[in-house]
Amino acid sequence: MTDDLAPALAALDELYRRAHASVRAKVTEGGKLSPKLLDRHQLAAHALAYVKTETEAARQLVEWSTRVGGAFEAKIAGAYVGELVRALAGGVDLGPCESVPLVELGLSAADVAETIGASAVVALSDRFASGDAVVALAREAHASGSYGAHGLGDESLLAVQAEFRKFVAKEVTPIAQDVHRKDVLIPIELVAKMSELGVFGLTIPEAYGGLGLSKVAMCIVTEELSRGYIGVGSLGTRSEIAAELILGGGTEEQKLAILPKIAAGEMLPTAVFTEPNFGSDLAHIKTRADRQPDGSFLIQGQKTWITHATRADVMTLLARTNPSDDGYGGLTMFLATKSRGTAGDDFPDEGLTGTEIKVLGYRGMKEFELSFDGFRVEAGAMLGGREGMGFKQLMVTFESARIQTAARGVGVAQAALDEAMRYANDRVQFGKPIFEFPRVARKLGRMIARIQAARQLTHFSARAKDEGKRCDLEAGMAKLLATRAAWEAADAGVQIHGGNGFAEEYVASRLLVDARVLSIFEGANEIQAHVVARRLLEEAAA
Repeated sequence: MTDDLAPALAALDELYRRAHASVRAKVTEGGKLSPKLLDRHQLAAHALAYVKTETEAARQLVEWSTRVGGAFEAKIAGAYVGELVRALAGGVDLGPCESVPLVELGLSAADVAETIGASAVVALSDRFASGDAVVALAREAHASGSYGAHGLGDESLLAVQAEFRKFVAKEVTPIAQDVHRKDVLIPIELVAKMSELGVFGLTIPEAYGGLGLSKVAMCIVTEELSRGYIGVGSLGTRSEIAAELILGGGTEEQKLAILPKIAAGEMLPTAVFTEPNFGSDLAHIKTRADRQPDGSFLIQGQKTWITHATRADVMTLLARTNPSDDGYGGLTMFLATKSRGTAGDDFPDEGLTGTEIKVLGYRGMKEFELSFDGFRVEAGAMLGGREGMGFKQLMVTFESARIQTAARGVGVAQAALDEAMRYANDRVQFGKPIFEFPRVARKLGRMIARIQAARQLTHFSARAKDEGKRCDLEAGMAKLLATRAAWEAADAGVQIHGGNGFAEEYVASRLLVDARVLSIFEGANEIQAHVVARRLLEEAAA
């Protein structure tokens, strides 16, 4: 059945090719990409990034359904592809209050008619993505209790998934709502149990005390944990970032001293990069690290949005060691150890204080603004012993961090679908479950397709990383799609719950506020779209 979708994929590819040629002509000078022109034509460039993201997701979903070989999976792929070609005809949706007409990508009515508007492609859309077809998809999912096979093709990965799904059901789901509503830290006992399962050393090589698993395995674990509670799924993010930093830029001594402790959960890290006036613009941060006569450094400045800061034992801290260089060349990365906070004293170290930032969701680890006033960092804490390399060292971590964030998005989206499907079948109105109403069932069917597309694009990016390929493009696309899927699924879940979805006692309300942050952190989606667009437009051939 998925062979039937080939004309639609070909049409999407051709539409993208034409848009790419048009947009690239606007943003290049002398055959080279111009940052100034890219900023001027940002809307068109970002719309191109979304077209490529959705098209690649469609391809990965079709490949997945072919690999699995199931009729149900083929219907999921058809629903996604069919809806995509129909939606693109009306323009590119960048998010709330943002859409870009195709004419701004240099596409004419003739371009649409010759590609996604061709009669054969429209017929495919009508067949696979009609209202009745998507409703039928939801009904089949409900009847079978399945949203489609994962298609992992690896018994060890299936075993990992099963182990963590069982763990989440027993240890995470029962406490998630309490942690959120009471706005308390995730129980340290749960953190200890996660350590025993190897969560914090999943991808750290065995030589340094980790499990040495793949990034695909990391995605599976992250999705399952986030499906239970995003705070738990995010506990591993800081370990992932710290491990990537140390593996990529640390000395052998630093690797041997720190990585085994991170892998064992003995040393909890936190990322200390963002500043109040510099969010994604990390190259221009102001926090200083002043060298002292004994070789140590004193840190001065403000950092914000620091997650799990009180419990952290080591900070991956980005600071300016060269005040004469106000760009990325003046930045150095430190592995700064600190004392773990206690109930009576969150930040016991001299020169370090913190103020909690109250947040709507994404609780359980808590967010802080940190003030450094002469906080001492030992000379040996400089990552790799290399001054002025901090920004470049940090960039190495972006791919894995964004892949992991995409997996968190898939987990939250799946949780929203689980809750919405359950509620739709339990809630009776006008004498029947609300699942029987087509608008409710169609929402669920669309959620199934969107989530599976996000999952397959995320795994695609993880496989590229595992193969040692540069994958900032793939990671950026996965983050764009999966975080959008999380928000759409959570929002639709609240709508299906009706008034109850607005009540704190229902999980749906928590999922909504948890999902909202995903398109902001690890590089806001506007930044992701820019990264994707830049990569796409650097090449003459799409």
